[in-house]
Amino acid sequence: MNDTIEILRTLGVQPTPQRIAVADYVLNTEGHPSADEVLARSRETCPTISRASVYNTLNLLVDKGLLKAHTLREGAVVFDRNTERHHHFIDEESGEIHDIPWEHLAVSGGSNLADFQIRDYQVILRGRKKES
Repeated sequence: MNDTIEILRTLGVQPTPQRIAVADYVLNTEGHPSADEVLARSRETCPTISRASVYNTLNLLVDKGLLKAHTLREGAVVFDRNTERHHHFIDEESGEIHDIPWEHLAVSGGSNLADFQIRDYQVILRGRKKES
């Protein structure tokens, strides 16, 4: 938790108990939680946290560059602590979202999009993860 407080302070964010609970969870999860998932997990350490505090904190952490927000699931935004360029694979059976390293996929055809100024892109793959 002390690391979380220091991270927040470094970003110029006042480390309130609510912000610490949210940041501590999202910075220590391997997943891509929705705001509702963050709310449920944050209430384990900060039972009085409100939905508004969770949303405000998540958006603040996105604004500060600590998280990225993605619409990967239909109608739901998920939050990703991995801010490096990467792609995503969504397991349609389990719903799990996996990071795919940027260099593992090549996208071609950008020259065919001369009418657009492309700022960024990512590939979202859907299917089933093979069993080991």
